[in-house]
Amino acid sequence: MVWEVGSEAVPQRRSPLQDQSQDDGTDMTLTPSPETPATFPLIPSPAEPPWWVRAVRPVRPALPWAPVVRAALGMAVPLFAGLAAGRLDLGVFAGLGAMHATMNDRDEPGRLRAVRIGTALGASAVGMLIGGALLHDRVGAWPAALVLTAVGFVSGAVSATGPRGSAAGMLLLVSAALGGGLGPARPWWAAGPMMLAGAALVVRLRLLRPPRRRRPAADPRLRTLAAVYRALGDLLAALEPPQGAADRRLLTARLNQLQDQLPHRHPGGRPEPAQLRRLRRSYEAALAATEAASGLLWAWRPVPPEVAAVPGALARALHAEPAPDAPAPDAPATPPAPLVPDWTPGTPALRALDAALRTAADAVTGRPADPATAVRTAPAPPPDPWRLRARLLSRGSVRYGLRVALCVAVAGAVTAGLPLERGYWVPMTVAFVLKPDLGSVFLRAVSRAAGTVLGVVVTAGLLALTTDRWLLAAAVALCVALLPSTAAAHYGLNTAVMTPMALGLVQLGGGSGVTEFWPRVLDTALASGIVLVFGYLLWPERAPHRIEPLIVAATGALRGYLDSVTAGGGRPPSQVWLRRTAYRALADVRREVQQGLTEPARRAEAWLPATAALSRLSGAVAPHAAQLRYGGPAAEPADVARVSAALDRLAASARRHRPPGGAIEAPGGPHDPRRSALARAAGELERLLG
Repeated sequence: MVWEVGSEAVPQRRSPLQDQSQDDGTDMTLTPSPETPATFPLIPSPAEPPWWVRAVRPVRPALPWAPVVRAALGMAVPLFAGLAAGRLDLGVFAGLGAMHATMNDRDEPGRLRAVRIGTALGASAVGMLIGGALLHDRVGAWPAALVLTAVGFVSGAVSATGPRGSAAGMLLLVSAALGGGLGPARPWWAAGPMMLAGAALVVRLRLLRPPRRRRPAADPRLRTLAAVYRALGDLLAALEPPQGAADRRLLTARLNQLQDQLPHRHPGGRPEPAQLRRLRRSYEAALAATEAASGLLWAWRPVPPEVAAVPGALARALHAEPAPDAPAPDAPATPPAPLVPDWTPGTPALRALDAALRTAADAVTGRPADPATAVRTAPAPPPDPWRLRARLLSRGSVRYGLRVALCVAVAGAVTAGLPLERGYWVPMTVAFVLKPDLGSVFLRAVSRAAGTVLGVVVTAGLLALTTDRWLLAAAVALCVALLPSTAAAHYGLNTAVMTPMALGLVQLGGGSGVTEFWPRVLDTALASGIVLVFGYLLWPERAPHRIEPLIVAATGALRGYLDSVTAGGGRPPSQVWLRRTAYRALADVRREVQQGLTEPARRAEAWLPATAALSRLSGAVAPHAAQLRYGGPAAEPADVARVSAALDRLAASARRHRPPGGAIEAPGGPHDPRRSALARAAGELERLLG
């Protein structure tokens, strides 16, 4: 009866752990993104708070009203209908299906949304059927534990394939545990179909949009593209650290989001619609502008304010929004001003930025590209990583499946050997805590226990006020409505809201009152202890083991990008995607380091300087690539060799689990243009490596 949101959100500047609500108000607040702007500095300082302060510190997310209303109605309508018809069992399962659909909904194109919701609901329905079959056939505790262990292995392996797989895998295990312990539906197999019916209700609510939404800007890809240009404008307006570095991470997150939303372009396939071609051109121009802007940020080279305002004008053009100083509707018509001002870029980096902005303006306004300034079209992006291939059978998926199966097996053995009235609560909690894309397992286990205690207290207070079933159903719907925002605020707070929802459903199903709820605290503490011991302490997945493989991957991606840039021969067709691969690998490293900072072990802090050095190096290679295309000098082979050797040494250090002991300092001023950017980056890496 509990759920968790996936973690594919994209951050905004003012609230680093929540998604930015879109202009139409349909986007939902989610959990932290891989590209969340750094909550903690890249280089630690003595003034930083201890790990436990960072772990308990919540954020203040915006309240996404449209998903809140859909979540409340999706739970309330089935519950009220079940109470009115005397079939509350069917209403509960339909409400659960509606809740799962709402929480797996994203502001995406219809095809991606259908795949995401369908995958999550399909896994949940299958898990519910498995659990219902175990309950219907009266399987013993030990055989049921073996079946749940097998389901746990499949759940963990699927969860490791990506964000969509994470949601589907978790719901498979949660529903199997829940279906085997919750009161059965009549007939027993009706739980799965009722969940699908509840999901259909939420999908129908999502389609009920006012006529004003039926315009081109209603395409979620256009909204994401506009967010890309707004983030680019923020970066150009603050081309110096620390704000510029946070803006660049936000821009990278927006680009990642749009890349995942664009379909794969098949060579020789059918011609794409004009709208999609416009999106691709605008996206590729934004990639080129990001490359040039990253170089300007690295060198602390500001641009004129009128140039920094161009991306914001492009974002308004995509949304058909009037400019802030637009004339009144009855004012005399004047010819539209050009989006890119007439200016004279004096350096290769500025010329690269100017060409990218002019290409973007042509793409956004639908004009044909100017051959004199057009940025060369980038190749098609790689396929969506969810296109299974061998990810399900990869080493990482199998290892995570074994990790979840071990914890579920221990939980099954404990519940079979102890007189627990609702033993399904233990494996269900294990599934929640081990969800792979929600941050530190240690932090989630502790937060889960603390949140459950608070949730039980809230539930006891509610039942002291009323036991009316209609009011309890309304309270359950209210808790569901609060879940999106609390998921973005803090995991413990989210658990404190989920617990009254779950216990309210237990009470509606004939629970015995408050005295039955306090054992849930023991169950949760037991499950959290199992995860901490068998899924954290005894399993090689603690911070160093998570961070160091990603350090190796990021150094390899940067090495490939550097080799492509310095190989000569113009701009190789694959160079833009080598840069994207490197940036996404760095985003993964930052995410894991930030999660490690919320754990007692201080090993993650030891990798902070290396993360900063790699980010600085990526900022040095990008401007060099842009300048080469606009008359900049080529890098000295000795400098390239120094950077390559330093990357190899850093990767070797990560493989040996030995963080470098050197120091790295933030730059104190603009880069001297007479000095090689790669030489400066090589010096920073060499000082870091000692």
